[in-house]
Amino acid sequence: MSGRRVLLGVTGGIAAYKSAYLARRLVEAGAEVRVVMTAAAERFVGRQTFAAITGHAVERDLFDGFSVSPHTELAAWAELIVVAPATTNLIGHLANGLADDLLTNTLLAARSRVVIAPAMHTEMWEHPATQRNVRTLQEDGHEMVGPDSGELAGGDAGRGRMSEPEAILAVVERLLEDD
Repeated sequence: MSGRRVLLGVTGGIAAYKSAYLARRLVEAGAEVRVVMTAAAERFVGRQTFAAITGHAVERDLFDGFSVSPHTELAAWAELIVVAPATTNLIGHLANGLADDLLTNTLLAARSRVVIAPAMHTEMWEHPATQRNVRTLQEDGHEMVGPDSGELAGGDAGRGRMSEPEAILAVVERLLEDD
């Protein structure tokens, strides 16, 4: 993966802490990693964590910076995009072509492969709307990794846990090798 350009999208779920480790593993594998966070993601992990790991400032806002078109620039830069964790909100927005932040705008502008690592409570994962949106994303060519079963936030257990960073990394490596 040496020199490959991976954009990591981080959304607002407790599993965002795992995304810092995923970023680290991507960098260790030789990828150049840039991170886009949603506002909600910052409630779980700070921008400085990702900046320290990747060596790049974290992007968060469509209108906060010097770029005229940050979403199209990021989309053109990325050889592959990973969204981990992908909340039901992000999945619903992407499946329905809705873009109201930098991450969703970038995803809709992207021509690269997109890997989605869902993370949510079991009830949300099993909801018919979520399943319908996941099918739409798969039909659109997006690669789903997980979710896994196990302990979830709030003390419950079931399917909805974000896949471990190593499993996501393996999919990223496979997809980049195929290109």
